[in-house]
Amino acid sequence: MKNPIIDLEQRYGAQNYQPLPIVLVRGEGVYVWDDAGNRYMDMMGAYSAVSHGHCHPKLVKVLTEQAQTLAVVSRAFYTDKLGLFLKKVCEATGQERALPMNTGAEAVETALKAARKWAYTVKKVPADQAEIIVCRGNFHGRTIAIVGMSSEKQYRDGFGPFPAGFKQIDFGDASALEKAITPNTAAFLVEPIQGENGIIVPPAGYLKACAEICRKHNVLMICDEIQTGIGRTGKFLASEHDGIKPDAVVLGKALGGGLLPVSVFLSRKEVMDVFTPGDHGSTFGGNQLAAVVGIAALDVLQEEGLIAKAAEMGAYLLSRLQALKSPLIVDIRGRGLLIGLEINPSYYSARDLCLKLLKYGILTKDTHGTVVRLAPPLIIQRDQIDTVVSAISQVLAEAEQEVKGEKNKA
Repeated sequence: MKNPIIDLEQRYGAQNYQPLPIVLVRGEGVYVWDDAGNRYMDMMGAYSAVSHGHCHPKLVKVLTEQAQTLAVVSRAFYTDKLGLFLKKVCEATGQERALPMNTGAEAVETALKAARKWAYTVKKVPADQAEIIVCRGNFHGRTIAIVGMSSEKQYRDGFGPFPAGFKQIDFGDASALEKAITPNTAAFLVEPIQGENGIIVPPAGYLKACAEICRKHNVLMICDEIQTGIGRTGKFLASEHDGIKPDAVVLGKALGGGLLPVSVFLSRKEVMDVFTPGDHGSTFGGNQLAAVVGIAALDVLQEEGLIAKAAEMGAYLLSRLQALKSPLIVDIRGRGLLIGLEINPSYYSARDLCLKLLKYGILTKDTHGTVVRLAPPLIIQRDQIDTVVSAISQVLAEAEQEVKGEKNKA
């Protein structure tokens, strides 16, 4: 039966997404409801943006109160909330300065601009020769510059020409980084865990080795913690698992409390001082709503112990998943509440498994058709995890029977 809401979106919207066939109308905590009243457990977490849970009462309260007072005036004027937000996010990351933006991609673009200008003004790289090293399999956003440094063919196809100045190396290989560095290298931009590529966790010590190499060659190490930060992996920043402090950090998603886009680029004073008035900006970046929600999002993270919960519940979810026995599973990996269940595409599609999970009230999405992504709100409880794992076990068993049936037919 056709859904008129889905038909309307398909009729008037660009077809740049392929949503699962449900219409969500309400959310609370770890749950969302569709237009037919069916309840689902959200194991997607909006790519880590809903780490606090849907419609967290404190976050909704501060957003509503601020919206009734002052919402947006642009950065042409000082406001009473922005400084408080910048102070809090700098203290949380150990960085000296922050530049607020809206989306994660905007914050990454800010990082690229900062790295290049730092290279020219501080490191004295010749004009227009700065290089930025990235990893194959990366996902930093979808702007022209960012897809230009992607190794994913679909992200690039039909969108060139792309800006020059980027080098790709293999993720997880510190020696590849050292070989790629030249006197013109400005920065190394890396995700501590590659999310869109399938929840790829690098070897232990990888980030620490990269940090030492960058320090040795006077190269900025920039960690893109848009998906992995704000407690998602059981530390405030995923880079903390290797005991490092990057030269710069990019944050977003969960910083907006699941209510609105909030992002920041953070670094030390020497890097941030390359920006002068008029160099860079955003009409909405650092607006009053964003500032108060960002402050509250960081407060709730601490008040409710969500970082420790992510570590505890993530370890529990990973152990329960690893106990599953199925020929369809290739690998189960992750850290904290960022976990990927890799499915053998020769046997079954990860997207089809996600579709099967819908009837059990579990909501998530695949990446590249091979990995089921599990990144629920950090407030998820043990019994809820048990429900999820039980549903996954059942859909795997159903899928195995389908595979056997197809083989028997052949």
